[in-house]
Amino acid sequence: MQTNSHHLDLLDNSNKTFEEEFYKYAKPFEYTKGASPFSADDLLKYFYIIMDGRIKTYQINFQTNKEQTLFIYKRGDMFDVISLLDGKAHELIYEVIEDAHVLRLPIEKVRYWLENDATFNKKFFPYLASHMRYTEDLATELSLYDTKERFLNLLVQNLNPHNRFRYQLLQNLSNSEIAKLLGTVRHVVERSIKQLKTDNIIETGRKRIKVKNLKKLLEKTAQMLLK
Repeated sequence: MQTNSHHLDLLDNSNKTFEEEFYKYAKPFEYTKGASPFSADDLLKYFYIIMDGRIKTYQINFQTNKEQTLFIYKRGDMFDVISLLDGKAHELIYEVIEDAHVLRLPIEKVRYWLENDATFNKKFFPYLASHMRYTEDLATELSLYDTKERFLNLLVQNLNPHNRFRYQLLQNLSNSEIAKLLGTVRHVVERSIKQLKTDNIIETGRKRIKVKNLKKLLEKTAQMLLK
């Protein structure tokens, strides 16, 4: 397990004793695309860190079938931080959207590290802060902006390496998955994409959106968000 290809930023600058203990308790699992392997009860007992692949978590209204993607987790991301901190069940749905390798850790051991290992603390709490900031931004966007404005902002943030949860987020995502990120339906996203292609701001391929004119995209986003 402890190879360069499996190295975690979480363990940077940690002492050898902690790293050895971490890998002693970390158990590797593999999940295939389309699986939904995590339940609220499971996440009361275990904590997960993604090594490769992507896993989304979402909520759905079963009366309307409207779906809202909350996070798409990738390498280095951790879940469930809410259950880790408050010890209560967190009712979310998880789905593997790219074949994933994860590490599973006993949640009580992770809580022990949070209380007793300063290096682990220094890595975990900035991650928690970025998690909370993303949730706040998502709530703000859903409340204050329309779908086209949210899509433009998503395109911009997809290029921002300082935005942990949105940088390169759109890579290999279908229009349906993009729609779920925005809390809308596919045809609305496709209409926005068509308009941006007509304006020569983006070009598209199979599950790929490439920004051709970043300056124009930024200007358009600023105009819409400030109106």
